[in-house]
Amino acid sequence: MSRPAAPQVRIQKGDFDIAAEIAALSTGRTDIGAVVTFSGICRDDGGRLSALELEHYPGMAEAEIERIARQATDRWPLTHLTVIHRFGVITPGENIVLVLTASTHREAAFDAAAFVMDFLKTRAPFWKKEHLKDGSKGNWIEARETDDASARRWRG
Repeated sequence: MSRPAAPQVRIQKGDFDIAAEIAALSTGRTDIGAVVTFSGICRDDGGRLSALELEHYPGMAEAEIERIARQATDRWPLTHLTVIHRFGVITPGENIVLVLTASTHREAAFDAAAFVMDFLKTRAPFWKKEHLKDGSKGNWIEARETDDASARRWRG
């Protein structure tokens, strides 16, 4: 299997087209047997939220996501890896994050996608603030222990 191209990492305000991103990495490639896609979507938290506001530390966020992506390409035989993370005000139903992993075999693609997401949740410098439908001031969302527990499974 050929070595993967450098992971593609983008942090952007605008939305992304999942089908176009898959086509960009797989069109004309015969060494790809599996593409795993994870898309994180803003939810309304039971009708409470009108939006989430995501802030990031420019430069540092890209560097950390690139570090996570390179760990994944070093650990699994991937042919491609794309990570796109949005910032700004995102309303329920809109995309927040996309992780695409491609490999000759499905297991590597699934494992690498889970690994990337687990570490994006715990190490990437993003902060989320709630905008509530009732107009009251929202809170900054705290990290969850369940996210840390998910990331710990890869350290063993």
